[in-house]
Amino acid sequence: MTSRTDSLTFIVALAALLAAGAHAQPAPLPPVQHADGVEYLSGGIGKDEAQAIEQVSKRWPLTLEFAVQDGKHADFTTGVHVRVRDAKNQTVLQATADGPYLLARLQPGRYTVDAERHGQARHERVAIASQHGARAVFVWPAAKLPPHA
Repeated sequence: MTSRTDSLTFIVALAALLAAGAHAQPAPLPPVQHADGVEYLSGGIGKDEAQAIEQVSKRWPLTLEFAVQDGKHADFTTGVHVRVRDAKNQTVLQATADGPYLLARLQPGRYTVDAERHGQARHERVAIASQHGARAVFVWPAAKLPPHA
């Protein structure tokens, strides 16, 4: 029979191991997808998945982030239609973002990114270097609701 102190020590140690395991397990990432011969990952819904994507984004050449600005606050948005064109104006990737992030494996070069949300388009030029990726943030104003009659 174990003493109360031994039992308490075991419970505290078990709780510490479980807590460490919970912190050590990163959130699962959304699946890698393919479009136009380009690998991309899209998601970031929920705090854990957004943090997981932020962590792996450093290993992807292009990171795109999508948000809606309402006053002083910005909220992530989804369903953004993305088209990436190369320096020759050829489309190299077309996809719809399943979350506020879209990561793409593109070759080094200069690109134009067109992002459209609810009929409102935004455009950014990005340059991907062989050693450094590029990041673009697209922000749309919040939709104004019509006054009630």
